[in-house]
Amino acid sequence: MAFMRMATFLAAPFFSACPVAANCLPPERPYLPSQTADARTYADLIRSDFEDYIAAIQEHFRCLDAERARAFAEAQEVSQDYGRFVAMIEH
Repeated sequence: MAFMRMATFLAAPFFSACPVAANCLPPERPYLPSQTADARTYADLIRSDFEDYIAAIQEHFRCLDAERARAFAEAQEVSQDYGRFVAMIEH
């Protein structure tokens, strides 16, 4: 158990400073006015904000998918490293 706490402590700076995750920030939700008159007055601007959001959220999903794939591959490598470590200390 102490080993897990130490590993978590040592790994914390790497996870918090992960450059990939920093690029996967979700876009800000577009503003939708509650008044119909305001929506009509600013329809072009609001429509553009929604279209920008849709494009940005799709990019966000691609980023998350790429980060998930990267993390999965890394986890597989770490698991293999752990297997090699166990084999080294048992022989």
